[in-house]
This record gives sequence, C-alpha cells and structure tokens, in this order.
Amino acid sequence: MQISFLFQRFFQILIFIYFSSSYGQIENIETSNWISLFNGENLDGWTVKINGQPLNENIHNTFYAEEGILKVSYEKYEKFDMQFGHLFTNIAYSHYIFKVEYKIFGSGMPDAPHWTNLNSGAMLHAQSPQSMRIDQAFPVSLEGQFLAEGATAGTQTGNAVTPGTHIEIGGKLTKEHIVNSNSKLFPVNTWVTFEAEVHGNEKIIYRINGEEVIQFNHPQLDDTDKDAKKLLELGADKYVDHGFIALQAEGQPIWFKNIQIKVLKK
Repeated sequence: MQISFLFQRFFQILIFIYFSSSYGQIENIETSNWISLFNGENLDGWTVKINGQPLNENIHNTFYAEEGILKVSYEKYEKFDMQFGHLFTNIAYSHYIFKVEYKIFGSGMPDAPHWTNLNSGAMLHAQSPQSMRIDQAFPVSLEGQFLAEGATAGTQTGNAVTPGTHIEIGGKLTKEHIVNSNSKLFPVNTWVTFEAEVHGNEKIIYRINGEEVIQFNHPQLDDTDKDAKKLLELGADKYVDHGFIALQAEGQPIWFKNIQIKVLKK
C-alpha cells in the first residue's frame, strides 16, 4: 500500500512538472481567432478535482455538459460537506484572453459557508490539479470572482481573489485576499460575460460585459500559505507567469457557456 502511494505521488509530480512546463509549447502561437475550450457535449479536455476526492472523481455528477452548456449542479448531493470543486483545462497558458459567459441561479447548499451563496468564479494561473493535496479546497491561483445580487461575499462582481497568492495594485503589493472591482452585481438568472486579459506576470485585466473593472500586476506566491509554500519548496518561481484555468463549483449552482481563449504572442 505504501509503495503504491509513493508511486502515485511520484507520477503526479512528474505530470505536474510536465504540465507546468508544457505551456511554452503554445505560448508563442498567435491567432486572431477565438478557440473554444468546451465542446458542448462532454468534459473532454478538462480535469476534475473536488476537495477530498481523487483526481477526476466527479462525484454526484457535479460538472456535466447539456445542450451546449457546462453545468454545475448539486441536485444529487445530500450535503455539501466542504467539497469545493474545480474543473481545470488540460493545458497551461501564459499570455491570452479568456472569455466565458456565466449564469448564477437557484440556492446554494444549506451547509456550505455563508459566503458561497450566489458565488463562483474562474481561476487563472492555477497550479495543476495533479499537484493539489487530496484535501485541498482551492488551487493556488488568481480568481475572477463571480457574484450575483443577494450575494454575501461582496457588492460587485469581477473581484480579484488571491488563494495562495498576492498581487500588486497601482505598483504596490497588497496582501488583501479580495480586491474589489469597480463593477456591480447583476440579477440572478442573468447571463454575464467575464473576460480576463492575461500578460504573463506583467499585467492582468478583468472585464465584465466588455468593460474593464480591475487591473493588477505581478502576481506572486504567498510564502505564508502552506500550499504556495509547498510549490516554492518544489522549485516554483515566486512570480507566477503561467498556469491552468479552472471553473469553480463551491456549493452554488451555476452555468457556463461560450468558454473561449485567444492566445497572445508573448
């Protein structure tokens, strides 16, 4: 049993190293066309990681495709039990524009933390799912936070959230976990377009329905966070300039569609 576990961890680390370095194979491709990341039919091209579950254990069919929409559902859950989930791209990116339409609706799980109500998001520059602990709730990453009217976590959507990271605002390092955007909240059952323009470690811009709502610079690992500290010990650079993209499932039903990326020249 111990040998099997060690072999599994060794294999995961090899995959982590490969995926973390493979972004260089695509970062210099420049295209004027949007590339779809979701085929509308299934989860091909994506990896599921749910807190407390092994890799690709999509418990209770949390993530599924239906009629061209990527859906997050809790209909088959008896309780949430802190099972935060993320759906990762299988490719890491560095310089790109990511765009997705989301619709928050319904009610969150009763036993989920109060701040998850009408709350979801997209994680950028995320660590690989293979490198996450089995009981790790959130990947080390940069989040574009999605909130709807009635949310308890904030009064605007498109906020910058920093699990395991820090960012600079206006040239100054901030250690705030949530940096508010200048957007607003939209009603539930409303399709909202989120766009992130990402230039490696230099600059990241969030837009809501085409309007810039926040800009920040030089994302970096937080050496006081245990998961970020682990990545630093394994040789990760302090300044984060690439990573995976992940969509959240944190106890609140949400739909995603038109999930696209445009790769930019470095």
